[in-house]
Amino acid sequence: MSTLPKVAWIGLGIMGSPMSENLIKAGYQVTGFTLEQEKLDRLSAAGGTAAGSIAEAVRDADVIVTMVPASPQVEAIAYGPDGILENAKSGALLIDMSSITPQTSVDLAKAAKDKGVRVLDAPVSGGEAGAIEAVLSIMVGGEQADFDAAKPLLEALGKTIVLCGPHGSGQTVKAANQLIVAVNIQACAEAVVFLEKSGVDLKAALDVLNGGLAGSTVLTRKKDNFLARDFKPGFRIDLHHKDMGIVTDAARNVGAALPVGAVVAQLVASLRTQGDGGLDHSALLRAVERLSGAQV
Repeated sequence: MSTLPKVAWIGLGIMGSPMSENLIKAGYQVTGFTLEQEKLDRLSAAGGTAAGSIAEAVRDADVIVTMVPASPQVEAIAYGPDGILENAKSGALLIDMSSITPQTSVDLAKAAKDKGVRVLDAPVSGGEAGAIEAVLSIMVGGEQADFDAAKPLLEALGKTIVLCGPHGSGQTVKAANQLIVAVNIQACAEAVVFLEKSGVDLKAALDVLNGGLAGSTVLTRKKDNFLARDFKPGFRIDLHHKDMGIVTDAARNVGAALPVGAVVAQLVASLRTQGDGGLDHSALLRAVERLSGAQV
């Protein structure tokens, strides 16, 4: 019989499904809940247990992992009579891996403490591929003892796992991550259009660029998207738009200027307004092409 903690997993989307499956592969007993039946069926097929409600999923769990789109969804599943805090057992560890505002994480930790539930904010970077391959970067906020308790489980999900500070710190670092990623994708997209309009072999150019100082994980992961114009979502523009709102707002609150980030945030917002919010964030290339006169 497994001595590993029992896990409840709430949220089985593009990231949550493969991440929960990696826990199952690592030997964890995972009970999951989400709103879409087909995703519950996928969890069951992978060896997990589908629950009919949040309360049912978390009731016997030692660890509760949440992976939902934004702060409103975290608040919806955490609070209220049917939520996590009212139904989790005392001493349970709640690991919120959603990307939300730092203040939401701080507020959740305070509310959970009153219920005897420990909390870590632990957003991730690496996209769908990183989730599938269990090589995510996980940035954590919370208490050292809770981080130490959670680390074996997190090691089944990622490769770079760092406690960044108190509650909310993981979300602050994730906001910075999303700033860097968005600016990087935008720069890559501009380079692609520049190279193609100049008549250069794009694949050869991106290969050599990625071998030098211009190389990056973003270019490695998104190079094929650019070449094939394949914008099937690994991380949707809609979600990056939400994250750029988080980082620009948080930066304003602490008095940090983000001149380039503010411009890229507007470009992400513009792309979303044009109807491309459901595409992968590498679709920033489409916006640059439109600005450059291409019909896309």
